[in-house]
Amino acid sequence: MPAKNSRKQFVENSYYHIYNRGVEKRQIFMDEMDYSVFISYIKNYLLPKDEEALQQTFSNEKSTPKQKADALKLLKLNNFSGTITFIAYCLMGNHFHFLVKQTIADGIDRFMNSLMTRYTMYFNRRHKRVGHLFQGNYKAVLVETEVQLLHLTRYIHQNPASKGHAFQDYRYSSYQQYVSPNRVEWTKPNEVLSYFSKQGFNSYASFVGDNYTYDSLLMISGLTLDESN
Repeated sequence: MPAKNSRKQFVENSYYHIYNRGVEKRQIFMDEMDYSVFISYIKNYLLPKDEEALQQTFSNEKSTPKQKADALKLLKLNNFSGTITFIAYCLMGNHFHFLVKQTIADGIDRFMNSLMTRYTMYFNRRHKRVGHLFQGNYKAVLVETEVQLLHLTRYIHQNPASKGHAFQDYRYSSYQQYVSPNRVEWTKPNEVLSYFSKQGFNSYASFVGDNYTYDSLLMISGLTLDESN
């Protein structure tokens, strides 16, 4: 029988909690370089692709061979700008959590298949291994209410605390995008913060910092997760 949340029915213009972990709970991020490469792949897929500039680089006789190769690689790369909005994320040693919104019904599936395939190829090449890296297909839970949306971001951003990290200082999550004016273009916290302003909290930091257990956050949000850690 398939694991719960492994059979996915995607709806356009909807929010989803996406998560997965390493096969046999193995580490999928061994060091800072692995985290950085994974994040760079997300960025590549989500930022708008300037095809005209890339074509010019590729055809310019003054471009170096590396510049041409990089331009060609980006030209061939799938791009999900306009179909996927990346709301929140947290990368842990052996698993990850995303909150995303898709505008077309197959947007998430195409994005996740591209990301996981590309990262697995990188990881296996770098760490001299073969075979699957992730535990089966990624899991997906439809976010159906505003309450779920808000508390899910808190659950995602508090995730490092379960491993003894201070979530406020954790480098591999989107938390700082919610509390700092210095934001990256490919993460969209305003999708949540626009709802959050209606709830009467003094700040997003105080909202996330409230003393909730992970189980209580899931109960409040109405979401049921399996195999996420």
